[in-house]
Amino acid sequence: MQIAILGRQPEISLAELEALFGASKITPINEYAVFVDSEDSLPQTRLGGTMKSAKLLTRLEKTTLSDAFAHIQNTIVEQVLYLPEGKIQFGVSVYGEKAQRDWLLKQMLTLKKIIKKAGRSVRIIENKSEVLESAQVLYNKLTSPLGVELLLIKDGADIILAQTTDVQNIDEYGRRDFGRPMRDAYVGMLPPKLAQIMINLAVGSEKSDSISILDPFCGTGVVLQEALLMGYGAYGTDLADKMVDYSIGNLNWLQEDYNPPRGNDSTEAPDQSPENHLSWKVEQGDATNFSWKLGNESVFVAAETYLGTPLSGLPDKAKLDQIMSEANQIAEGFLKNIAPQLKKGTHLCLALPAWHVGGNRFLHLKMLDHLLNLGYNRLEFVHAKQSELIYHRTDQIVARELTILEKL
Repeated sequence: MQIAILGRQPEISLAELEALFGASKITPINEYAVFVDSEDSLPQTRLGGTMKSAKLLTRLEKTTLSDAFAHIQNTIVEQVLYLPEGKIQFGVSVYGEKAQRDWLLKQMLTLKKIIKKAGRSVRIIENKSEVLESAQVLYNKLTSPLGVELLLIKDGADIILAQTTDVQNIDEYGRRDFGRPMRDAYVGMLPPKLAQIMINLAVGSEKSDSISILDPFCGTGVVLQEALLMGYGAYGTDLADKMVDYSIGNLNWLQEDYNPPRGNDSTEAPDQSPENHLSWKVEQGDATNFSWKLGNESVFVAAETYLGTPLSGLPDKAKLDQIMSEANQIAEGFLKNIAPQLKKGTHLCLALPAWHVGGNRFLHLKMLDHLLNLGYNRLEFVHAKQSELIYHRTDQIVARELTILEKL
């Protein structure tokens, strides 16, 4: 049994895991964590919405936090004796339960004494809060052979005890975001984490040997780069020649720095021969009237459509109506255009614009009300509501509504 520690918007993280593993394999523990019924470790590097992966150690029934630490004191020597020679890096995170920083430090110092008494050198990682941040886990190498991060996760009256096996590599995400040679803040900057989530929501549990991700609004190529790194082929188009050049430049940079499977930037269909089945292609095209050269591989669509004019504040109603109408026209035109080009059952994950107008209120594209007429069914999840799949920061007006569709 594996455990996933969910991200900033846990509902989106849950939807991603459900898409990959199936609803029956997912059991929420609390708002922070979820059980994943899998014998294999979670594919952390491919999970944009999972902050940490962990393995279940035990369930402590009807246990207080103090009793849980007493259990750790009694068992910690057994846990660390098998570790290789060298100094142990040791940390603890508490999810779903309040714990004072000084109290946690006291518990950690007690554990340090026990470990040292057993003849092992150890360094404890002090908590800034109940939870060690991903950066602390990463930089202190708590998932290395000499590292240990124990997770104490509140589950009703019980406490789940787990050990972190992997953590999001924030440096790698930053490099693939801010380290790329071609960036354009005006057209919006899709975070690589979100691109991974969108790809996973589209592809789900599909295991075909020949999968290609199509992004008809490729911009600077974030979805395409993440698709290649996840082992898929990538095909992007964009209305602007500038964005086509930016995507090609970024994918060439990716090949030089990350060495994913080789590709091409020609206007010919991707080479799907066995020795080069993970190729890429980028070309200019208007998503509302373009004809994509789709091969026989399994094609999934993951794209951020036109989000409208960037906004630093909420405009007046007339201006907002105009922005929404333009974005709706482009998204609807795209779906009408691509519908006859897709095979029945093809899945799409679109990041559509939604506008935050205060509180928990968002305005949505009108075309979402008649998707069936456009030839699509909007897919639902067991563990997350459609209304919860809005990627948003509180200081922003324009949000991204993750919309998962199936071609009828």
